[in-house]
Amino acid sequence: MKIIVPMAGRGSRLRPHTLTVPKPLIPIAGKPIVQRLVEDIAGVLKQDIEEVAFIIKDDFGQEIENTLLSIAEKLGAKGTIYYQDKPLGTGHAIMCAADSLSGPCVIAYADTLFKADFTLDESADSVIWVKQVENPEAYGVVQLNDEKEISGLVEKPTVFISDLAVIGIYYFKDAGVLKTELQGVLDNNIINGGEYQINDGIKAMMEKGMKFVPGKVDEWMDCGNKNVTVETNTRMLGFLQTDSEKLVSDTVDLENSEIIPPCYIGENVVLKNAKIGPYVSLGDGCFVENAEIRNSLVQTRVILKNAKLDNAMIGNHARFDGEFTSVSIGDYSVLE
Repeated sequence: MKIIVPMAGRGSRLRPHTLTVPKPLIPIAGKPIVQRLVEDIAGVLKQDIEEVAFIIKDDFGQEIENTLLSIAEKLGAKGTIYYQDKPLGTGHAIMCAADSLSGPCVIAYADTLFKADFTLDESADSVIWVKQVENPEAYGVVQLNDEKEISGLVEKPTVFISDLAVIGIYYFKDAGVLKTELQGVLDNNIINGGEYQINDGIKAMMEKGMKFVPGKVDEWMDCGNKNVTVETNTRMLGFLQTDSEKLVSDTVDLENSEIIPPCYIGENVVLKNAKIGPYVSLGDGCFVENAEIRNSLVQTRVILKNAKLDNAMIGNHARFDGEFTSVSIGDYSVLE
């Protein structure tokens, strides 16, 4: 099994946190979004992962590329880096990894996390992961036939089609077939919304009678902007606490401080006169003094003093000393 992860976008809606780090590398409960994504996919599939291919911009830098290759290695898989030089759509992005499009494959966009527990339908040519939503008109949804198979894809329907929204994770029994159809999309210049779309390749496969079925997820968590990313961090901490995952490092230095679970506390964090939690992630090397923090995501080597934070997101190496509560501070920022 292969996993293909298109992630060339920088994530403009999550600025300033994506000015120095691409969105899929933002940590959620101590792990980058993209790492949690591929680990969760591997867990759901219950199969060995042969390769994880990442499609990125060529200016992400060697350090980020090394991080991505390390994520693949932790799954026992080969890591491959491809580049998308122009933002020409989902279909174009996937075709940038054409050399890896063969055999069984999952394609997953690295701006979403999920929780699911189901058995892959081996009789299907493809599985499209979906989540039941209250406002389907805001999403791309699947249309089902009488056999509960997917018969169509509709983007932001103006009339009710279904309430099953596509979350951006797809399984293909043979990715080579998708590759062929997407090459046809590119060759025939089939453009929707100004871009080459994966949906046009999928629709071509459906027209040839291939079987598509929905794979329903229990939870779908977005990381599109600051508020929903903090909310996703909160929800993920709740799941990890239930899973009994170790969340607080043994190297935390506590001085007259309290940690209210669930929280993720990284390596070599110092807490003085602090009340942390619930639902807080503190990255490695943070120093917190005279502060109360809840429902917040704080990255690495941050200095926080005299703060009372709720629904806050703070980048790496930042310094904050003040009275504001719901803050969004990027890397290396100083507010004192």
